[in-house]
Amino acid sequence: MKFFETSKYHSFKKSTYISLRWIGIAGQLFAVNFVYFFLNFEFNWLFSSITIFFGILSNLYLTFIYKKTQLSDKSAFIFLVIDILLLGILIYLTGGVANPFVIFLLIPSVFSSSNLSFVTNSLLVLLTTVVIIFLTFFSTDLPGPISDHFHVSPYYYYAIPVSLIIALFFLNYFAMTFGTQSRLRKEALAKMEEVMATEHELLSLGGQAAAAAHSLGTPLSTIKIITQDLVRQFKGQKEVEKDIELLSSQVERCNEILKRLTIDPVEEDDFIDKDLTMRDYLAEIISSFREISKKKFIFNHDQDSNLRKITKSIEIVYGLRNFIGNANKFSKDSVYINLKSDSEITEITIEDDGNGYPKDVLPKIGEPYLSSSSQEKSKKGLGLGLFIGKTLLEKNFALIICRNSKTRSGAEVIIKWNNRDLFNI
Repeated sequence: MKFFETSKYHSFKKSTYISLRWIGIAGQLFAVNFVYFFLNFEFNWLFSSITIFFGILSNLYLTFIYKKTQLSDKSAFIFLVIDILLLGILIYLTGGVANPFVIFLLIPSVFSSSNLSFVTNSLLVLLTTVVIIFLTFFSTDLPGPISDHFHVSPYYYYAIPVSLIIALFFLNYFAMTFGTQSRLRKEALAKMEEVMATEHELLSLGGQAAAAAHSLGTPLSTIKIITQDLVRQFKGQKEVEKDIELLSSQVERCNEILKRLTIDPVEEDDFIDKDLTMRDYLAEIISSFREISKKKFIFNHDQDSNLRKITKSIEIVYGLRNFIGNANKFSKDSVYINLKSDSEITEITIEDDGNGYPKDVLPKIGEPYLSSSSQEKSKKGLGLGLFIGKTLLEKNFALIICRNSKTRSGAEVIIKWNNRDLFNI
């Protein structure tokens, strides 16, 4: 079994960790020397100083010998174990769990919980628990003269380690939960940026393909005319006719390929370069899906009374495409898109006739990779696409409601803007 699996998401920055350790070491040096030399308390100052010295050596190793800028899961585990053990020795020499500074034992595992793997965090929590239990039963006395006056009930004394262990598990659980969510969101956002970049490249490629189609139109037409002349000149020569027919068919194939690449070069160029009304935005997006899908797209804009143009926004285009594409993917036969607008609001409703959102997914709509924990085919692919669409549109002031349709069998998405936000984007 692999206890450590290094991942780009399970690491943290070395320089940050080193800085935090220097702060901790400085605090330990100050506390130990202040109590020993200025307050004249009695405790094992020499061994305490040696313990802190080992912490300094480990930090110097990290600074000058460990060359990587990121601490891997395994490396971080090793140094955090050192932190826990060295701090445990210091607490052992200065009163055990009765020392109020024992709470600092929680810091290494809590610090790691949002950055490192579950196995690493679990091992650190286990080690910290063992150290706290050990310090409950084995330690030197508190530095004198405090030890002469520290007398408490066993109930109170044993409540200290119990409260520390409860706090340790509580803090680590929440830090690990939020850390996992944060990593998923970062991963999804990175994927979203990658998809957006790809979309931008595809739009750019569409423009280049349109230009190529325009440029190649004349030479291809010339080749076609020449092949027709050659057919007349070599009529009756079957071998030559066969080659000419092949040439002619390849010219036609080139024309078809260019048409598929550009669909409608003039219209595509306008869509890229010009501001459009929301009705035109949706018409263009729906048109692009009709080219690749056999399903029916029913677009109703009877209640659209606002013909103001919107500043071109790739985020709005891609957000709408994601929701319409999702409806296309999960519908059985038809996708219904309704646009309603007036002087105050613009509202788009996207419905399909599929099976709708699963009940356990509905409360989590908009979270990245919802389907990562599910093997059901009906839920497959519901996570990242909805997350991207929702994030992009909400960033542009849209209100998104995802639910199962009240009038049809499938899912329903309502996208709503206040016009003052939509037209100021």
